[in-house]
Amino acid sequence: MARWPMLVALEWLAEGRRVVAASLVETVGSAPLDPGAVMLVDDAGRIEGSVTGGCVEGALVEEAQGVLAGAPPRVATYGISDQQAADVGLMCGGTVKVFVHELHDAAPLEAVRDDLEAGRPVALATVLDGPTAGAMVAVREDGCVGGLGHTALFDDNVARDARGFLDEGRSDIRRYSAKGETMGSDLRVAIDAFATPPRMVVFGAIDFSAALARIAEEIGYRVTIVDAREAFARSPRFSAHAEVVISWPDVYLDGQELGPRDAVLVFTHDPKFDEPALLSALRTGAGYIGALGSRRTHADREQRLREAGVADDELRRISSPCGLDVGARTPAETAIAVLAEVLALRAGRRGGRLAEASGPIHPRGAEAAV
Repeated sequence: MARWPMLVALEWLAEGRRVVAASLVETVGSAPLDPGAVMLVDDAGRIEGSVTGGCVEGALVEEAQGVLAGAPPRVATYGISDQQAADVGLMCGGTVKVFVHELHDAAPLEAVRDDLEAGRPVALATVLDGPTAGAMVAVREDGCVGGLGHTALFDDNVARDARGFLDEGRSDIRRYSAKGETMGSDLRVAIDAFATPPRMVVFGAIDFSAALARIAEEIGYRVTIVDAREAFARSPRFSAHAEVVISWPDVYLDGQELGPRDAVLVFTHDPKFDEPALLSALRTGAGYIGALGSRRTHADREQRLREAGVADDELRRISSPCGLDVGARTPAETAIAVLAEVLALRAGRRGGRLAEASGPIHPRGAEAAV
């Protein structure tokens, strides 16, 4: 997982510095970064992070300096229809909403840091409106750290919604009444959900697996490489970026719970491994199941799976040959092609050239749901 930007804020706070966070809380249309991106400004003028890759950062430094001088927290909006957007150079055609506030309570941030380091799901909820704007609470599986400064009903509803977001693996803004009821719009709360990383189970300790594990780890997957052949699997090139398990595919998957964010890849090129792996993968809830091989290999494998009782609608869950058609030949190129298909399907995209497509580049909400 990439380093959480707020870790820098914790370091600055521990040094006794005043810190303002400019947090991207909402985007409409196209935007370079997703909600959750953060830019930090301290009382010495030091800057860390970005929320738009350079479009509005200059304006946000001025906003942060205003907060340090005593201005209240606020949600700053920059959009293509605003003259201010033209002034600061927001050229991507969308609208971004950035919450600018001073960080006072380190405890919720420390709780999120601890859970991230331990691999536990956690959410950070931040009040955007009212007299307690900027108040934060870390919502854990077993309780909360921090407070939002409103009613108990408000705290309970935010915690419940945050845990729901964790289950869905998404971040968003929720609105509540002044009393904290869910049917209202007086108070906005930004909920950043840090779900556990999606899993990628790769069967077969081969060059393609090692190349794929390195890139998959970079984009946030927790990778496991499984092979029954211990002599093949013990090379350090596999363990450098993945957990390595010596097991037969069906034995390993029998004890695993996989969901729609998870992927199973079969790279073994051997029917005695391929078919048990695919049969077991189809019994899981994995959102992506892929297998390497030529079209002839796929046709032969598909026939054997039918003879084993797999129905056609289940066979359609298998992407084989897996990967996008980019002319990949080397293990690294193949890894990019396969992961590109995984990401495209996860986002509900076809994976074609952006230059030949229409519509938003960065889908939001349900369109981008996993």
